[in-house]
Order: sequence, then C-alpha cells, then structure tokens
Amino acid sequence: MSVPSSYIGRFAPTPSGYLHFGSLIAALASYLDARAVGGRWLLRMENLDPPREMPGAQTSILQALEAYGFQWDGQMVRQSERLDVYNEVIDHLRQDGHAYACTCSRKQLQAFAGLYPGFCREAARDTTDAAIRLRVPDRNYSFSDRVQGQYSQDLAREVGDFVIRRRDGLIAYQLAVVLDDAWQGVTDVVRGADLLDSTPRQLFLQDLLGLPHPRYLHVPLIIQPDGHKLGKRYRSPPLQPAEATPLLLRALRALGQSTPGELNDALPAEVLTWATGHWNAERIPRCRTLAESQLR
Repeated sequence: MSVPSSYIGRFAPTPSGYLHFGSLIAALASYLDARAVGGRWLLRMENLDPPREMPGAQTSILQALEAYGFQWDGQMVRQSERLDVYNEVIDHLRQDGHAYACTCSRKQLQAFAGLYPGFCREAARDTTDAAIRLRVPDRNYSFSDRVQGQYSQDLAREVGDFVIRRRDGLIAYQLAVVLDDAWQGVTDVVRGADLLDSTPRQLFLQDLLGLPHPRYLHVPLIIQPDGHKLGKRYRSPPLQPAEATPLLLRALRALGQSTPGELNDALPAEVLTWATGHWNAERIPRCRTLAESQLR
C-alpha cells in the first residue's frame, strides 16, 4: 500500500468507562498500522464531557494500555486542556457566518429523527443559553476507507446543520477531533466503524478550516447476539492484566491476522512485536460488524 513518508497515528479513548475488548481492537489496529511502517503512535484522552466521565477511568485506561504492552510516543494530550483553542475557532466560524446560535430544545427536534430542520438558521439568536451549529452545504461528501471502501453522505439531506458546541458549553466531538488531529499532525485515523458516518462531517470541517485530510480506516465493531455492540455500559468487562496475551491474540484474529501457537505463552510485548512484523491491514474483514461468538 502507499504509505505517507511520516506516518502519525493515534488512539483517542473517552474516559466514560474502562477499556474493554472492543476498545482493545481499535487500539491494536491503530498501534500496529503505525508501528508496522515505523510511524509514531500518539495517545489522546478525549475528556470533553465531565458529567459522563467515570472517576478513575483515565488512570485505568493508562494502566490497561501499559499492561497490554502498548507504548505511545510523547506526552498524552487531554482535550480538556485545549478548550480555549476550540472556542476561539468557534468564534471565528460565527464571525464568518459559518456557524450560528440555536435555541431549539430536544423536544422540538424529536420529530425530525436527528436531521436538523434549520429552525434557527436565519434567526440571528443570541449565544446565551444556546448551542452553536455549523451550516452544512448541499453537497455530497465522499471518501475511500481502507477497509470499508467508498462511503458517501449528503450532509444537508442526511445530517443537517450539526452542533459544534452544546447548549451547556461543552465542545462537540466533531470539532475537537478535527482540530486535534490536525494539530498533532495525524496522517492516519484508525478507529471503529461506528464513527464511519461521522467522517463526512469531519471532511467538511477540514475543508472549511483549511486542514489536511488524513487517511481513514474503520475496523469492524464487535456485536453481541442481540445486536448490541460491545461498549462500556453493556456487558463489556474491563480489560484485565492477567488476560492480556489471550485477549491480544483474540483481537488479532478479529482483525484477520493469523497467530501461531507459540504466541500463546508469550508476554504481551512479545505478541505486539510479532504482530507489528506481520501486520497486514488488507486482511481486516471488510464489514462493519463482527459477531463476538465467532471470535474464539
């Protein structure tokens, strides 16, 4: 595959809970994709939502990554330390007419199934007690994902003007992730397929702000028999240090990588070293979900 001359990848967990097996797959894929080409792998804590943050989760995430053999480059970045940057960009977007204040309540928007109808678009609301929305163009945004293939989305018809700062003042994921990836020089974003439909919004923001487009790779989500994805709040136990090697091997198999029997007794760092030398992203299953029952 064509590889950027200086690959920079990242893993960006949200401390609303502990790392679980689904998190491990995303971390492992991003780590191996970077290390296999001699690239850098950064760690960013996406702690923009204090009410949802679980006490002790940040420390637990770091400890789990270390126990599973992951080593990141440089200092970990916390999004909570960059609020002034996000708000400054929002102010500029408002001044340039690209963003506006919205006072619509959730109840008002319930009937529109997540597609914003534009009630406040031309209303010139005051920013007091208001969310900030970004005006989207009547345009189709398309990109080629390294695993999921071609993906496109009509922002106006499928999303509508979306929130970049919530009514309670909290910064929205879409804006923060775009600014942080550009600031950190990220060339490749490797993450779960649940974020595939966020990518066109991020491409639009990148274009609007004059930022480069990274390459994208969205790995399949692991789902349970009832269709729920593995998550922090749904029957997904936190990663345990004692299970590091077997869970790393299981995650490798979920990513389509064959593992030899001699790794069964290896240390986590040894598993990662072997996996780095044998990584092949072309083997990742080209689907959005994988059944947990198949990963034995």
